[in-house]
Amino acid sequence: MSLPVDTPPAVADALGYLQHHLQELTERQNTLEHVINNTLMGLTAQLQQLTQLMTGPAPTPTNAPPPIAMSPPPVNPPSPVPFAPTKQRTRPKLPSPPDFSSEWTSGQAFLNSCTLYLRLAPEQFSCDEKKIFWTLAFFKDRCATRWSENLFHQEADTGVFPIQSWADFEQQFRSQFFPVNAEADAVNALEGSAYYQGNRAVNDYLDSFLTLVSDAGYTDPRTLVVKFH
Repeated sequence: MSLPVDTPPAVADALGYLQHHLQELTERQNTLEHVINNTLMGLTAQLQQLTQLMTGPAPTPTNAPPPIAMSPPPVNPPSPVPFAPTKQRTRPKLPSPPDFSSEWTSGQAFLNSCTLYLRLAPEQFSCDEKKIFWTLAFFKDRCATRWSENLFHQEADTGVFPIQSWADFEQQFRSQFFPVNAEADAVNALEGSAYYQGNRAVNDYLDSFLTLVSDAGYTDPRTLVVKFH
């Protein structure tokens, strides 16, 4: 666009600025239209694809793969519980009977000692024969040894031990090593003038006195006081 020759310079400059600005706006508009057209074309293509997917045949379902069998995790066996031994009651150690010397005055005490041991430890003796043999092991002096040897000689001759039960052993032991008449002997000792404490300890004398009193059958306290001297 040409201007007249006599156009003032200021007007010419303003018109030039406006023309330049108008040209920039036209270029921006063209660029914006191009971008809008491209965007519309892209959206139209996407819309067509969505329409085809919605109106087209349903896709054939694919068979799902069979489930994989899962093996159970290994189970460890339970750890064995350590055995706790039951606490057994401890039995006090039993004293063995003293050796038997075949004295008549010690026969009762020896038999009592053996009987007490047998009752307190019955698990050690499964039969009467073991009880008898264990008791004979303490026969180590004079008549006691000879009596024990005689029993084993009879077994060697006949093949059978002559005493078969503990009750029979007690009976034969009493007849062999107990006083023939304990009551009469005790009465004679207590009634005689020779029986007194002498040099014996008080405990020894008292034990002997009580044994004689028991054998004699004395029960009257006044009699006991008189005889205790």
